[in-house]
Amino acid sequence: MDQDGHSGEQESQEATARRSYNAMSRVYGLLSDSSEKRFVRTAIEELLRPSAGEHILEPGFGAGQVLVALAELVGEDGHIDGIDISDGMVAQARKRVARAGLEQRVSIRQGSVTALPYKARSFDAVFMSFTLELFSDELIPAVLAQIRRVLKPTGRLCVACMSAESGNATMEKLYRWSHRRFPHFVDCRPIAAATWLTRTGFEITQRRTLDMWGLGVDLLLADVDPNAAHQETPTAAI
Repeated sequence: MDQDGHSGEQESQEATARRSYNAMSRVYGLLSDSSEKRFVRTAIEELLRPSAGEHILEPGFGAGQVLVALAELVGEDGHIDGIDISDGMVAQARKRVARAGLEQRVSIRQGSVTALPYKARSFDAVFMSFTLELFSDELIPAVLAQIRRVLKPTGRLCVACMSAESGNATMEKLYRWSHRRFPHFVDCRPIAAATWLTRTGFEITQRRTLDMWGLGVDLLLADVDPNAAHQETPTAAI
């Protein structure tokens, strides 16, 4: 696909995602907690393990539950940045952060993960929960290249996502059918996340596979691979 075609596809996907998540932003916190909470908690507590004073980015933060949890873990000397394509989600997350009294510890932006507005080597860690699989196969490399760019050389990426490499085959087939028919409601899709990470300059250091109603969920922790060729991508860094 040429550059103009790639850009057009990206803009179309982002516009669709923005409308969809804006529409469900007021109830998204309840929906995500009902299905994703235990996987997110396990990924944070057992793989990411945030330390006091760290600077962590969460792309695709949704209703902001994880922003609050991470802010509490990094303490007063740490900071959490979040970016989401949906202005409705941004509004909900800002309310949640304000209720928790953590405005000084959390910065929230509306924007695209494919052009992160942060300087290179800014973050100790990036945490993505049920977000990477929202992007098409054509856009996943651009997303991961941006994440690699903003991570410090010693930084780490933690991902929780639907897995295409485990789980019940019948359940996965049914889920994929539902995703094709009702993409605004069944938004995630199973992907081979470990393969994507290793292809784009990361080295897997920990992996756990869990079960969600017969579907596989991958929890991955990865370091920036110093031996991988750096991939330059367009950036809006400031």
